[in-house]
Amino acid sequence: MGKELFIRAQKMKDSLIQWRRSLHRHPELGLELPRTSAFVQNELNRLGISYETYVDGSCLLATLGPKKGKCFLLRSDMDALPINEETGLEFSSEAPGQMHACGHDLHTAILLGAATILKEHESELKGPVKLLFQPGEEIFAGAKRCIEEGVLENPKADAAFAMHVSSLVPTGVIMTGREAMSSVYGFQIEIQGKGGHGSTPHLCVDPIHVGVEVYAALQELISRECTPLSHTALTIGQFQAGEAANVIPQRCVMSGTLRTFDTKVADFLIRRIGEIVPSVAKTYRANASVQDLYNVPAVLCDGNLNLFLAEALHKSNPDLVFVDKLHAMGSEDFAFISEQIPSSYFCLGCAVTDPAHAIGPHNPKTVFDEACLPLGAACYAQAALSWSRENNK
Repeated sequence: MGKELFIRAQKMKDSLIQWRRSLHRHPELGLELPRTSAFVQNELNRLGISYETYVDGSCLLATLGPKKGKCFLLRSDMDALPINEETGLEFSSEAPGQMHACGHDLHTAILLGAATILKEHESELKGPVKLLFQPGEEIFAGAKRCIEEGVLENPKADAAFAMHVSSLVPTGVIMTGREAMSSVYGFQIEIQGKGGHGSTPHLCVDPIHVGVEVYAALQELISRECTPLSHTALTIGQFQAGEAANVIPQRCVMSGTLRTFDTKVADFLIRRIGEIVPSVAKTYRANASVQDLYNVPAVLCDGNLNLFLAEALHKSNPDLVFVDKLHAMGSEDFAFISEQIPSSYFCLGCAVTDPAHAIGPHNPKTVFDEACLPLGAACYAQAALSWSRENNK
C-alpha cells in the first residue's frame, strides 16, 4: 500500500489537531470521563462506526471489519493528570488542577484518526478490528476494569497494539523493545507513634524519626539486596507528618513505588518491604503497617509481533526511523492486556524542535509536537491492516 495511509493521514492533520486541542481544553481524571466519552462517541457516530460502552460509559469499544476471523485490538488511553497547566498555550486546560500532561489527548485523537482511515479501508480488513478508548490509565485501574467487563471477548482479541507519545523523542522516530515498560508496585506505609510536646521527645515516640529510618532501610534494599542488573527503582514520593513546629505528631504516612522488569525481584522486594517496615518501627517503639495500593506487571512485548509491525510500518513509510531501545522505567496498565494476549507497545516521538521546551511528561509545562498526530494515526491503521491480512489467510 506504500505511503497511501500516511498521505491520507497528513490530509487529516487539521482535524486531528482540532480534536486534540478540544480534548486538551477539557481534561478529565480517572475512570470518570463523561465529556471525553461523549466527544469520542460523537465522532464515531459521524463516521458510522458501531461501538459499545463500558466502565459506566467512560470506555468505548468500536469494531470494524468482518465479524469472523482473527481479531486485532488497537488501544488508546484518554484520562488526564491532577496537574495545574503552565504551558501558556492558547488551548490550555480550562479545568483547574487538571491537565493532559502525558499526551493522552493526542492518543485519543490519533485513534480517532485511525478509525477514520480504517473505515475508508474497511473492505480490506480480513478479520475484526477493535478500537479501545480506555479511561483510568494514570491510576492503573482502566485496563483491568475493561478486561473484567469483557472488552477482549466477543470476538476474542488475538493480538493488541498501542503506542505512547514521548515529548523527549524526536518526531518521526519510533522506539520499540521487548521489555517496554517496567512493573510498578504502589504502597503506603502508616507509622503510629506517640505524640507530645517538642520539648519532651523522651516522653514521645516520634513517627517522623521512625519514618526517616524506614526510608533509609528501604533504600538499602536496592543498594544491598538487589542486583544492579535487574534495573530496579524504589521511590518514596510522599512523606506526610505533623502540623506544627513544636509538636511531635501521632502518626506519619509515607507512599512510594517499586519498579522492575523481573517478576522474581519484584516478589522478593515486596516481601522484604513487608518485613523491614514493621521491624524498623518496632526498634524505635512504634508500630507500622504496609498497605498495597496497586501492583501492575511489566509491559512485555511479543518479539515476533514487534518485528512484524515495525517492518510493516517501515515498509509503508521508509522515512520513519525505528530504534529498538524502548526499555523505560515508567509503567503502563496496558500491561494487563499484554499479560493476556500477544502485544506490541511502541513509543511515538513528538518532541518540539526547541530544546528549551522539550520537557518530559507529567510536568505542568509539558508540550508536544502535533506533527506526530498524522504519523500516529497512519501507524495504527497500517498496523491493523497489515496484521489482519497476515493472520487471516
